Amino acid sequence: MSQAMICAPQPEAVEAGAEVLRQGGNAIDAAIACAFVQGVVDPLMAGIAGFGSLQIYMPGKGVHRFIDFHGKCPGKSTPDMWEKLIVGETRDGFGFILKGHINDAGYKSITVPLSLKAYAEAIEQYGTWSLSKIVAPAVAYAREGYMVRPAVYGFWVQPDRYGRVTTLGRLQQTPASRALYLKADGTPKDIGDVIVNPDLARTLERIGAEGPDVFFKGDMARTIAADMERNGGLISYDDLANAKTTPAEPLWGTYRGYRIATNQPPGGGIMLIEMLNILENFDLKALGHNSAEYVRVLAEAMKRATADKDAHVGDPAFVGVPVKRLTDKAYAKQCAEAIKRGEKVDVPRMGGAGESKHTTHISVVDKDGNCVSMTHSLGSSSGVVTDGLGFQYNNCMGVFDPRPGRTGSIAAGKSRFSSMCPTIVFKDDKPFLVIGAPGGTQIAMGVLQGILNAIDFGMDMQDAISAPRVSATSNAIDIANRITRSTQAELEKMGYEVIRSPLSYTFAWVHGIRIKDGRMDGGADPATDGMSLAV
Repeated sequence: MSQAMICAPQPEAVEAGAEVLRQGGNAIDAAIACAFVQGVVDPLMAGIAGFGSLQIYMPGKGVHRFIDFHGKCPGKSTPDMWEKLIVGETRDGFGFILKGHINDAGYKSITVPLSLKAYAEAIEQYGTWSLSKIVAPAVAYAREGYMVRPAVYGFWVQPDRYGRVTTLGRLQQTPASRALYLKADGTPKDIGDVIVNPDLARTLERIGAEGPDVFFKGDMARTIAADMERNGGLISYDDLANAKTTPAEPLWGTYRGYRIATNQPPGGGIMLIEMLNILENFDLKALGHNSAEYVRVLAEAMKRATADKDAHVGDPAFVGVPVKRLTDKAYAKQCAEAIKRGEKVDVPRMGGAGESKHTTHISVVDKDGNCVSMTHSLGSSSGVVTDGLGFQYNNCMGVFDPRPGRTGSIAAGKSRFSSMCPTIVFKDDKPFLVIGAPGGTQIAMGVLQGILNAIDFGMDMQDAISAPRVSATSNAIDIANRITRSTQAELEKMGYEVIRSPLSYTFAWVHGIRIKDGRMDGGADPATDGMSLAV
């Protein structure tokens, strides 16, 4: 292949990954360099104390693997510890509101961090560069500073309408966080302000020189554990020392002759395959892109996958996930027939908040055809920064179900469900799309529509990603502001509650690369400041 390409929501991170490709690094080297920079320049989206899902395809070496690094409950966690604190459930089914928000922000909200371990394993097993060389661009941004971009600032100042802790509230959680991200008057730093993070520079430099064990078993681990103990956190030194990623095979599906490689539970790939299987029974092009009937069919497929996820999908080490049944074509045909009859699935919620987008994604293809699709996150970020270390921790405890006996209930060592579904679509056994997205529960919905737009409607990657999207993860249908009001009126006549977003680009932030006739075209979601770069 004569070309390489990388895309992500942060231009600094994309540029760092592209430079790795220019200098001869492979797709894995570029992706991890990009990921490290993302954790510096978009510090509430991702970082070394987060979680995620990484797909690696290396045709020349016969490698096609996932590294699953979903956040896991600390050892002190018990199923009933928050049962009496429940206030409500997010409207999209992506978390619970508790009294005092203890699962959403602060020290108790943090699951065992695994991002750094996954980055290091990917480099060691599949990369060609050293960890110290790969982390160098991130060290430079932390030490020399980076500008606050519009998309970052937009998150920092957005109001909360749903009962979650605001992003500003997260930035205010600890003195170290306030010192980094807030001005003297307590408001967030402005667009164009430069943030310098010397603590994070030293942390990353040490990791590059000493390896990930310094974070999980060495001095840094002891510093983290002591900070957690002082402040009532659940994570212990043993949690860090025993932290492990999970290697996995892709979960496979098909759609109109294309082969779909995505992630296994507790990731969202199972939802993506189920929805594609259902929609394969419809002539979507004939329905008309984003027509009322098209949106209805999409929404009912989304609702069925969401209801199945709520009931059945969790950590397979703790619950029996009926993967074969939920990805079965015959089951999908039954669902499709019900949709054709006009039946509506009920997706009840306890009431509460909407989606979280504090996640990020990377898609990379190198000149040898190696592909990486990685979605990684801090959840919504706990807001916690340990003095002297400089990074934010995840807040993944917010997604676990505080009610005992449920698929997503809390248990020591259990991984959380995530809608993350970094995906590679194959045509004639060659990669056609390398795609993924951040966006909470909306991730699978955004990736789904990107795939449909490319396959059913023949759009190039940027158009497939830029087209207006919808989502249905409850009984309501959420629509972007560019969905026409005539379509909304028709859906309401069908009896649907339709909720119009004020945003033109919403319901996940999809990023991807299309490979057609040996040439690549990339797409970065217009909702972000990101870009795709060809090398």
